[in-house]
Amino acid sequence: MSAPELRYSDCPSTEVDLLIHASPEAVWTMVSDIQLPARFSSEFKGGEWLDDDAVPRVGARFRGRNHHPAIGEWETTCTISHFDCPREFGYVVGDPDDPAARWRFTLTAEGSGTRVTQWMQMGPARSGINLAIDAMPDKETKILQRRLGEHRANMEANLRGIKETLES
Repeated sequence: MSAPELRYSDCPSTEVDLLIHASPEAVWTMVSDIQLPARFSSEFKGGEWLDDDAVPRVGARFRGRNHHPAIGEWETTCTISHFDCPREFGYVVGDPDDPAARWRFTLTAEGSGTRVTQWMQMGPARSGINLAIDAMPDKETKILQRRLGEHRANMEANLRGIKETLES
């Protein structure tokens, strides 16, 4: 059975989840820290607040720095779109009304721990991956599968890093 056909215009997404033996409040402290992915990701290198108050809230903006071997370094402007302590933290990349990507952590109390889900969606606005798709439109599905796999691997690293930090 072949993998389903993917199209950027359909805004493909991926998610991972992990049970962490810590309270939602403890997990929240980590997932709402814009520097967190830089600790565990092979791609995200850090962020800085762009607004004078530097307070995480819906509408607050930060600049993210990234690196990928295929395209080098780049920066994005991100806007917090979800901020519901200690349940949901999310942000969009680029124009909040037409983002290039959406990222979100969802926290759910489960027994004595917290189930953390990290989710991301590509599009609808264009992003760096569109350059590869434009160059090889016949390979769009393969390009998107690979990119979603890279995101999934970094998301798994984030959640494992959170788990190891909070459970040690």
